[in-house]
Amino acid sequence: MTEEDFGARSASLNLGGGTRPRVLVARAVFPDILEKLQAVADVEYTQDDRIDPPEVLRARLRDKHGAFITNSERIDATLLDACPDLRVISTMTVGVDHIDLDACAVRGVIVTHAPDVLTETTADFGFALLLAAARQIGDAERYLRAGKWHKWSYDLFAGSDVHGTTLGIVGMGRIGQAIARRAAFGFGMKVLYHNRKPLPSTVEHECRAAYRGLDDLLHESDHVLLALPYSPTARHLIGEREIAAMRQGATLINVARGGVVDEEALVRALHRGHLGAVGLDVFEGEPHVNPALLAAPRVVLTPHIASSSIPTRRAMVKLAVDNLIAVLQGRPPLTPFNA
Repeated sequence: MTEEDFGARSASLNLGGGTRPRVLVARAVFPDILEKLQAVADVEYTQDDRIDPPEVLRARLRDKHGAFITNSERIDATLLDACPDLRVISTMTVGVDHIDLDACAVRGVIVTHAPDVLTETTADFGFALLLAAARQIGDAERYLRAGKWHKWSYDLFAGSDVHGTTLGIVGMGRIGQAIARRAAFGFGMKVLYHNRKPLPSTVEHECRAAYRGLDDLLHESDHVLLALPYSPTARHLIGEREIAAMRQGATLINVARGGVVDEEALVRALHRGHLGAVGLDVFEGEPHVNPALLAAPRVVLTPHIASSSIPTRRAMVKLAVDNLIAVLQGRPPLTPFNA
């Protein structure tokens, strides 16, 4: 999309008479970063960090030209029909599965997101979750805090090694590649990956990674890490059959989206001892967590915090704000999704 196309789309924001565009910031974010947005638009926001039900979100957006959202806000055709002035939706997330992109395209609503700025932080966390799950750190800490540790034992929380083993990465985008580099160069791991299509050989060499079909990757890997974007075709990509194809005692880590894994099948595999450990930062239907997961053995669960470092979250908010300002001023956004 050319700069002229963006200018045409946002021309209606040239309201005249000194009227400024109106923007909703749906959730609490860093107030000092919002000051830049407030300089060019009338901004409605609150720092009580509530998640509005759909009808309240629609009412708040009804007269707005722009929206700053997180993954908690669902943008669908019903909302868009109730908000005819809306021209740009800027999410501070990389993924956009909470936005109906087709409905936005039909109505000429520009969607922007925040890639790149969270890659390394998310990769750090993905590897941390792998280490915590494989080495049973969560169970061990709870055991100690409960006052159950009375003696050293040779097999007390004896988990799986990570160094020198095989890591299979499903989804070899920016985050997958960053995790692969940590695995290969930091832990001496053999790295396999599965993608919609193989990466260029130069990228494979940089990551020390080899392409495999999904079934082969699951069968050959000691640890499997999911880092793929969500789409309807990716729902329950890892289900009963795929889990059964994994090695006995393997580790499964998910920092992608909760719907990629069939959680009921996962729980069954844990209870029958087929999987050695599981680490999940994302859940289907979050923030609700399947009670069966909470009760399952050898599981590390975290509340969708893979990108949660202060510098990275600030960078995500800043990018979302900069995208909004660009479109409101008739310029192409820095990181459009539906352009």
